[in-house]
Amino acid sequence: MKSIAFVALALAGVCWGLGFPTGKLILTEMEAAHMVLLRFVVAALAAAPFALRSPEVRALFKSPVVLLAGVLYGVAFMVQFEGLAHVSVTVAALLVGAMPALIAVSAKILGETVSRMSWAGVAAATLGAALIAGKPDGASSPLGVALSLGALLLFLAWLLTLRRAPKASNAMAIPAVSIIIAAATVLPIAFVMHGAPKLTLSAPVWIAILAQGVLATLLATAAWQYGAARVGAASAGVFINIEPLIGACCGVLLFGDHLTAALFAGGLLIIGGSLAVVLGEKKAALGDIQATVAPTP
Repeated sequence: MKSIAFVALALAGVCWGLGFPTGKLILTEMEAAHMVLLRFVVAALAAAPFALRSPEVRALFKSPVVLLAGVLYGVAFMVQFEGLAHVSVTVAALLVGAMPALIAVSAKILGETVSRMSWAGVAAATLGAALIAGKPDGASSPLGVALSLGALLLFLAWLLTLRRAPKASNAMAIPAVSIIIAAATVLPIAFVMHGAPKLTLSAPVWIAILAQGVLATLLATAAWQYGAARVGAASAGVFINIEPLIGACCGVLLFGDHLTAALFAGGLLIIGGSLAVVLGEKKAALGDIQATVAPTP
């Protein structure tokens, strides 16, 4: 049973990692806000059967906590991919690896115990992010790095909000409802920013949009929910690092991103630091935030 759970977690990490290279491809033909809108429209259509299946699940649309989580989810994606428009795939992917360190810091602020190993991981991940932010590659700008880091803070706020969400009858209920709320949030923002999205896109871009909606959003969330519910939080957390690794490898191999020494060292520090954070919290209580592994799509 655990082997299937680990396969599910690995699948989730791979699917999330594909979000950055497919996003970069889509950005060649449309604005970031329109890309996020179409991504969530596709994901919402796929999520609808899970969100509308019963009165109990539909009642989640009236929950203030779930509504806020959905809004944060949509806005976080918009900020993240506006950032991707100004950075390379590799930089954007590696910065995501700092998420476990942010979780540990927020846990301490909220009065939870954080181990020494976790603090060492926080220090390493922070140094890695500073290296990347201070000397990004030639395809990245300080604005893009700032937006990418800002998106992580929004994803952290989303995680903190989800901790207060009501119990649901099945694991897909809240993710499915959140995706639909996120789509409704992104729609007016995208129209105000850039008007109606262009739909006359090339076949590869449409395939990338479908992949983002079905694979990198709905399937990744479902696989993560299944796997994380069946293994320990520390074990599940290790799989977060598949996302930045997949994204960075795609950036270098498919998009010709230049892997500078600072970028390579920063990426190693972020990934190694986040592993230390996750493994350092093996004894965290189930309700603690650092025991709640946060996927960052």
